[in-house]
Amino acid sequence: MTSDSGRRDHARADHPGVRVVHSAEAALADEHDLAVVAAPNRAHVELGLAAVEAGMHVVVDKPLATSAAGGRRLADAARASGRVLSVFQNRRFDGDLLTARRLIDGGELGSVIRFESAFERWRPEAKPGSWRERGGPKEGGGLLFDLGSHLIDQALVLLGPARVAYAEVDRRREDVEADDDVFLALEHEGGARSHLRMSSVAAQPGPRFRVLGSEAAYVKWGLDPQEEQLKAGLRPGDPAYGREPEERFGTLGSDAEQSRVATEPGAYQRFYEELRDAILNDTPPPSPVQDGVAVLELIEAARAASARG
Repeated sequence: MTSDSGRRDHARADHPGVRVVHSAEAALADEHDLAVVAAPNRAHVELGLAAVEAGMHVVVDKPLATSAAGGRRLADAARASGRVLSVFQNRRFDGDLLTARRLIDGGELGSVIRFESAFERWRPEAKPGSWRERGGPKEGGGLLFDLGSHLIDQALVLLGPARVAYAEVDRRREDVEADDDVFLALEHEGGARSHLRMSSVAAQPGPRFRVLGSEAAYVKWGLDPQEEQLKAGLRPGDPAYGREPEERFGTLGSDAEQSRVATEPGAYQRFYEELRDAILNDTPPPSPVQDGVAVLELIEAARAASARG
């Protein structure tokens, strides 16, 4: 569903014969197994509830909602209807995160002390007309909702439940209304800490990951390649998809000795493979709706902590 003529043409070119409708009502009136809600954040709850009420399984783009209360409404509706509702957390299948999980699960780092994760960009001027940068929290704008949803979810996947220990939620550029420079410190129930940074004003980004353990550290620079590969036309199934060249591998070790660690191939396609299995075989969904609510609860706690100073 799209009302944008350019996107309609793009969809028809990529998928000859696909039917494109102009409204959510038209899409929900048909009998489908699954609805994917990829609308602006402020519409996630409304469209997600409508899809559940129409009897469909649902994927909602991150963040699940613009409030934890809205997220819980979606979770309750899905539970009552017996439908699968999952949050589109494709970055659970980033190659660097899969590598960090492998190293942690294999004991190569020892006990994790601190997980440092960053999405940093250099955008000194906001994009004209961008609701993500110009809209406030009620619109679902700002980096804490956008990139923070990924970073918080990844930290919870790696290290388990957490609370906000400290937060800075700032607006650094004069031409935006939403937060564009954020730092969060999480304290996990297992004792590890996560330091999460997201910024649009980082002229020189730092490492993507730094996982510090009692025995070794894993350090990784650069973003997972899948987004750029998809934009360039590469698709899952191509032998090069999701793979990084050796010069982009992270390092494992200490100051005394380090070695390159091959990055696991990224695999965004696994999200929908696991979703298919959840719908057909009652297996766990790739990113349960309850996890999306937990992320929103931490986002709200971060805003409150930052406001207290």
